[in-house]
Amino acid sequence: MTAVIDKATQAGGVPSPCINVCRMDASTGWCEGCLRTIDEIAGWSIYDDHEKRAVWDELEARRARLIASQAKVQP
Repeated sequence: MTAVIDKATQAGGVPSPCINVCRMDASTGWCEGCLRTIDEIAGWSIYDDHEKRAVWDELEARRARLIASQAKVQP
């Protein structure tokens, strides 16, 4: 995903991870669609590109943790 982010940055900025599935999961505190926290969602428009890339990096880590936890639950 980092290569996609870098290419988008060259084309005019870091894209939002929003996929228009906007529901907060109470157990994780993450949006079910993009996996951002409410603070990350609220701050996105004022973050600089460095901060946005840091969020994207964290989202990759969250997605990996989510997939790992789901794999443990399935038989």
